[in-house]
Amino acid sequence: MSNPKFIVESNKVFNEFIKCAQIQLNGKLNIKSSQGKQWTFYYRLGQIIWATGGTHPYRRLRRCIAQTCPHIDINNIELDLKNLSRDYWDYQLVENLYRKEVVKQEQLQAIVEKTIAELLFDIAQRVNSEFLSCDRNQEVILEAPISSTSAQMCLKQMQDSWNNWRKAGLANVSPNLAPVLRRPKELQQQVSSSVYNNFVNLINGKHTLWDLAVKMNQSVLPVTRSLIPYINQGITEFLEVPDLPLPVTKVKNSPTVSQGKKSTIPLIACVDDSPQMCKILEQIITANGLKFIAIQDPVQALPILIQNKPDLIFLDLIMPVVNGYEVCSQLRRSSVLSKTPVVILTGSDGLFDQVRSKVFGATEFITKPVVTDKVMEMVNKFTGTKTASTVNHPSNLAVCYS
Repeated sequence: MSNPKFIVESNKVFNEFIKCAQIQLNGKLNIKSSQGKQWTFYYRLGQIIWATGGTHPYRRLRRCIAQTCPHIDINNIELDLKNLSRDYWDYQLVENLYRKEVVKQEQLQAIVEKTIAELLFDIAQRVNSEFLSCDRNQEVILEAPISSTSAQMCLKQMQDSWNNWRKAGLANVSPNLAPVLRRPKELQQQVSSSVYNNFVNLINGKHTLWDLAVKMNQSVLPVTRSLIPYINQGITEFLEVPDLPLPVTKVKNSPTVSQGKKSTIPLIACVDDSPQMCKILEQIITANGLKFIAIQDPVQALPILIQNKPDLIFLDLIMPVVNGYEVCSQLRRSSVLSKTPVVILTGSDGLFDQVRSKVFGATEFITKPVVTDKVMEMVNKFTGTKTASTVNHPSNLAVCYS
């Protein structure tokens, strides 16, 4: 039996979509889950013009383009670093393809509809196990949309898809999972050689159920249902997989710490809108013979960090426009910075901040006020340096800046 609380939450979430249409919202609707996931729907006059977020934004974009525009070699598409700092970087990529006449209007519409459908399905599945909160923002983000979709039509299609998924006994199976073959010998005894070869080539833990459906030119429901008998036997298994790394173009004429060959001296970056916090960290880092770069505008953080490739990043959580969680998520989607250690600067030692930061890819935490010993402990730990802390340096005083 469904939990009454979750039924209420489900109604609240989907009623919010209807409300946005009724008031002809110009702006965006943010939906966040208790597990740290976020989805954003962009509106123009009550119509949904784009949606982003979720578990695998780049995988989803590749899928939609591959399915809708088979003439495009998705592997040759690179993303402009200037756009990656925006939440709707995927929209700008698609819009650019349209402006260059690489995709047609009807193909663009199909990409938008498929993207929205996947995200709504994801929300429908999560609303049964997680609490979701909604935040409506009437700031106009996309001034001149090139496509729009009826929210009511999207919700009806989502309800039909989810009901069919649930009736098939798949309520606890996310299409974002990737199947992998665990017992090939047992499978070989049960199926034909052609089916076995398909399993070996496709069921390898690299393709999600959404991905497989596109590759096999089927809907995701029959593809998933066909795998369940092998899942029940332990022949195959579902895995959680990360998003694919974003292919980015190189930044030209961006500010860098140094030109030419990369120095062997570690570079430490700080992303914090507080000039005082950046200054105190700069004093600590440079006093110990290391290089330092401060970034006070979180919107510009990603392209600058990709260009400079720091060895360690200190990141504040509470910043205007783009918060630390969003910046950390952007870093983890970047092929250049996905493995770079990120130390969160938090104003409290609250467990919630730490758990949520871990979900978005944080490596470690420092509680403000910061002190030299703790900062250098992190630097030494993640850069492999053996620098001793400057105990008597003025920056060793505990300082707290928001």
